[in-house]
Amino acid sequence: MSQATQQSLVPRKGQSDITQITQNGVMEGVAISREIAAIQGKIFMAKQFPRNVDQAIRDIKAACSRPGLASVAVYSYPKGNQQVEGASIRLARTLAQSWGNMDYGIRELEQNDGESKVEAYAWDLETNTSESRTFTVPHMLHTKNGDRKLTDPRDIYETVANSGARRLRACILSIIPDDIVDMAVEECSKTMVANTKSDEKTVTALVDSFSQYNVNPKMIEARIGRKLSAITAMQVSDLRKVYMSLRDGIGTVDKFFDTSIAPEQESLAGKNSPNPEQQQASDDPFSGGGL
Repeated sequence: MSQATQQSLVPRKGQSDITQITQNGVMEGVAISREIAAIQGKIFMAKQFPRNVDQAIRDIKAACSRPGLASVAVYSYPKGNQQVEGASIRLARTLAQSWGNMDYGIRELEQNDGESKVEAYAWDLETNTSESRTFTVPHMLHTKNGDRKLTDPRDIYETVANSGARRLRACILSIIPDDIVDMAVEECSKTMVANTKSDEKTVTALVDSFSQYNVNPKMIEARIGRKLSAITAMQVSDLRKVYMSLRDGIGTVDKFFDTSIAPEQESLAGKNSPNPEQQQASDDPFSGGGL
C-alpha cells in the first residue's frame, strides 16, 4: 500500500466529528420519517373506520354505569355561590377511548436546569381538530416542611405525569362535545349515588382518605352539618367529588373546609393515617370502605 493510500485512510482533523454529525442527522431523519408515517397511518384508519356516534354514546353510558369508574369520575369545586361539577382525568380518558379515533397523551419535550418542558395534546383524527398545552414543570416537591428538590428519575417522572394529567384532561375535554361530557358526568353521578354506602367502614375510609390533605373529621362534620356517625349516602357521594377535586388539583382545601378547625386527639381513621409527603393520593377515594 502506497504512502498516499495510507494517508487517505487516516481521518483528518475534524473529520470524525463531521461523520458523527452526519450519522446523527440521518438517524433524526429516519425518526421523523417514521413518525410522519405513523401519523398518516392513524389518519388513514380514522377515515376508513369513522366513529359511530350512537354507538359511542352507548359505550360511554355503559362505562359510566360501572361503580369503579363512577367513584373517580366526577369532581366538584366552589364557584361563587354554586358547586360546579366536572369530569376528572379518568373520565376524560374513558370518553376519549369510547369516542374513538382520537390521539392524545403527554410528552416531555426537554429536560434541563432542574425542570421539564412538557406538552399535553389531544387530536380528533376525523375532524383534524386538535388542542395542546405546553408548560414547564419544576423538579420540586412542595410539602408542609418546605420545597424539596427532586433528583430521583422516578420522582421526576411522577411529578411530570401528575402535572401533565390536568392539562391532558383540559385538552381532551376541549375536543369532546360539551353535551357528551355533561351526559357522562350525570350518568356517573347517578351510578355513584346508587352504589354509595354510609356505614362505619365507609366513614373510616373517608376520614383516612381526606387525612392525606390534612382534613380532620371535625372539618368534615362542619361541612356536612352533622356528626360523621349520621352521614348520609348522598353526602358521602358529594365528598367523593370534593376529594377528586383535591386529588386532581382543581381546588384547594380552604375552598371546601374551614381550615381553622383544630383536630381531635384521635380520629376515626386511627393513628396511622397516611402522610401526604410519603403517599400519593389514591386513585380510588374511600377504597377502604368498599364503596
